[in-house]
Amino acid sequence: MELQNTVKEALNALYHHPDDTVRKQADRWLQDFQHTLDAWQVADNLLHDASSNLETLIFCSQTLRTKVQRDFEELPSEAFGPLRVSLNTLLKKFHKGPPKVRTQEVYNYNIAARPERRRQFEKELISQMEVALSILTACLSINELKEQVLEAFASWLRLKHGIHGSVLASHPLVITALSSLNSEFLSEAAVNVISELIHYTSAGSASDVALQMPLIQIIVPQVMNLKAHLKDSSKDEEDVKAIARLFADMGDSYVELIATGSDESMLIVNALLEVASHPEYYIASMSFNFWHSLQVILTKSHCHMSGILIYHLVMKLPLKPRERGGRMLLFTRMSHLFPCFSPQVSFRVQYPQDYLNLSHEDRKEFKQTRYAVADILIDAASVLGGDATLQILYKKLVEAVSCCGNGEKNEWRPAEAALFCIQAISNYVSIVEAEVMPQVMSLLPKLPQQPQLLQTVCLTIGAYSKWLDSASNGLSMLASLIDILMSGMGTSEDSAAAAALAFKHICDDCRRKLCGYLDGLFHIYRRAVTGECSFKVSAEDSLHLVEALSMVVTELPPENAKRALEALCLPVVTPLQEAVSQGPEILNKKTARELTVHIDRFAYIFRYVKHPEAVADAIQRLWPIFKAIFDLRAWDMRTMESLCRACKYAVRTSGRFMGMTIGAMLEEIQGLYKQHHQPCFLYLSSEVIKIFGSDSSCATYLKNLIESLFLHTTRLLTNIQEFTARPDIADDCFLLASRCIRYCPQIFMPSEVFPSLVDCSMIGVTVQHREASNSILTFLSDIFDVTNSSKGEQYIPIRNSVVIPRGGSITRILIASLTGALPSSRFESVTYTLLALTRAYGALAVVWAKESVSLIPLTAVTEVERSRFLKALSDAASGFDINSLTLPIEEMSDVCRRNRTVQEIVQGALRPLELHLSPVSS
Repeated sequence: MELQNTVKEALNALYHHPDDTVRKQADRWLQDFQHTLDAWQVADNLLHDASSNLETLIFCSQTLRTKVQRDFEELPSEAFGPLRVSLNTLLKKFHKGPPKVRTQEVYNYNIAARPERRRQFEKELISQMEVALSILTACLSINELKEQVLEAFASWLRLKHGIHGSVLASHPLVITALSSLNSEFLSEAAVNVISELIHYTSAGSASDVALQMPLIQIIVPQVMNLKAHLKDSSKDEEDVKAIARLFADMGDSYVELIATGSDESMLIVNALLEVASHPEYYIASMSFNFWHSLQVILTKSHCHMSGILIYHLVMKLPLKPRERGGRMLLFTRMSHLFPCFSPQVSFRVQYPQDYLNLSHEDRKEFKQTRYAVADILIDAASVLGGDATLQILYKKLVEAVSCCGNGEKNEWRPAEAALFCIQAISNYVSIVEAEVMPQVMSLLPKLPQQPQLLQTVCLTIGAYSKWLDSASNGLSMLASLIDILMSGMGTSEDSAAAAALAFKHICDDCRRKLCGYLDGLFHIYRRAVTGECSFKVSAEDSLHLVEALSMVVTELPPENAKRALEALCLPVVTPLQEAVSQGPEILNKKTARELTVHIDRFAYIFRYVKHPEAVADAIQRLWPIFKAIFDLRAWDMRTMESLCRACKYAVRTSGRFMGMTIGAMLEEIQGLYKQHHQPCFLYLSSEVIKIFGSDSSCATYLKNLIESLFLHTTRLLTNIQEFTARPDIADDCFLLASRCIRYCPQIFMPSEVFPSLVDCSMIGVTVQHREASNSILTFLSDIFDVTNSSKGEQYIPIRNSVVIPRGGSITRILIASLTGALPSSRFESVTYTLLALTRAYGALAVVWAKESVSLIPLTAVTEVERSRFLKALSDAASGFDINSLTLPIEEMSDVCRRNRTVQEIVQGALRPLELHLSPVSS
């Protein structure tokens, strides 16, 4: 009684106390209370207490529900009967009250049921299907229960039990649900039933669907009768939404039948076109999945129907009946079907007049709508053909452009909408299209330079860069188009971003044409990079221009590339030189941004200028500046990450041409890592290992490098707390270790640091940081899979000498990770690593697993569940396909995670965090 009063007081404080601190304390106490054993009895008592208020009843019903779902195993078996009686009494007591506690179905994984019990329960439900439906049918005679009966029927249908379609077609519950669709007030329960019936009829194979045809034949006409309501302005919006949902369900479920093009299927398509034409986007978008699915089916069958159907969606055109003698006439007479481009597309993608006054969320929603329509256009173009689609869209553009000069307010918006659609299908327009695209490109310079329109114009230029490269007169067009891009760079931040991106695409695809115009391109580049003009290109977007010029320079012959690369680097290196020349004190006071904005541009230059010798020369000249920044800013993570990224691309592009510079670079980071522990020094080393790992002349140098880096890292990461505090170091350390296994195992595996890294990985594998944990798991699986490489067999004795003494502990930690030490989202990574270990060590690994699993008490995992898990590992050891073995492993994971109590028992038995390394002074 005292505890019951405390619960009431805490609830009163939670909901009514004026002090926020008191409310938080009450909330925390109530949450802790819900996890106690006493919560069972207290919640039950208060639910039976007539004096309990609604807040108490809600809290206690939620508590009892959660206890049943997650903590049922806390109860002794003798309590099951009294609990059932009490729950039935409460159901009778509250059956007319607010439905706060709902029934849970077999597929609800919030319930901590074992997989075997779940399968058994599903069979129990199916075996009682006829009895349940009989009871529900009998309850139909009680008018006030009709809606609840239909909701219950919908739940039973979710079991997908194979009742023949002819039986359901005449079943009173189905007839009631169908008749309820025509009632004045559309019943949500009836809609739920029909929705489940639609899914029910489409589940299974084609032969199963054929068996359901009697049911399909009565559902479809009844739903089709609702089509007129889609345009009925007097209809409640929720009712229209429910009707649209039924049509969308039919489209999704019967899409393969619709793809046959039968007369009946056209009726459904017409209804879905009505859905798509609805002014409310959230209703119209219900049909979008259908159009995409239809496109996928029809493109696979080389049919040209989908394009027409999808264009009707966006054009709001009625489908015309097909002539009896011409099965494909509807899909081939496109000129008749598309006399003009409908306003429907403009309605969806056209900028609203008050766009500038819209909230951030409203603008975001508008952009999402445009992207959705673009996806539909892409679906159409993928079947109808990009060139044919372009012709239809071009008509709308011409119509819109003709309005641009007539003085209408906001006349730019229709042209922008049409151009947006043309841009959307660019990947489907052939590069040899010569009828429409030249006219489109000739229109672009004539359009008003309104910011949003100019942004779309720039994006369209970039989208058709491949066409411009192939067009016979592409070079003559480029001058005027680049002028447009320059205007875009100076108009607004959004248009500048679009123009910079388009400039990159133009330089990428038309690089050969542009090699003779470097002076003009460099003029644009310098203006954007130096920021000394009216351009509104952000630092991030300027990287597009750096990439653009770098790709053009790549096309130059080697003798010209070196000089062009110097010109490319000049406006970037100048501010860095000035910063370094000001001395250490000033350089140290600069923000990271003041340096990284320039260093990041070097990263792009080194990445995209594909002239290895020229880049090697450039990095050699720049090295004194880079070294000064390394020496003076090694404490600054952001600057170091930027600098290491630039060096990484220099190494990747230049390779062995880097000569002495690579030695100086590695000596620098090797020394700085010991002082500043920057993770980026490790990933730069990873790139070096990838490029130079197989070079025997570098073996001694690389051995010293990796031993130094790994030795220092293992001294940092001696327990799980250190891994948690330094996840980036752990991530990059084990990425480097995996690189060593793949590119220089001859150096790494015989080294003294290999066993230390394996020990370190065992400590850190359960770190909660996703990338760090995955890198460690990958490292371990690479060790176990070392024989997959061509020369891996020679490293088996070394591997075994390290792994076998630790095999039991590694297996135990991996099983602990699988059963709760790591989040369930890591299931695939942990499973792969465990199966890789099993494949490598066969029966021995199964013994290790058996020893680990035997530590888990039978209260948490039954003998049957253990056996299923171990058999899966045994099958893996015997060479079975691992994809067929994941279900028993997944069930073991689920069983051990089914509630907090069980998870704590399992982790307490497996003790994955007990390992640690003794710190060694450096």
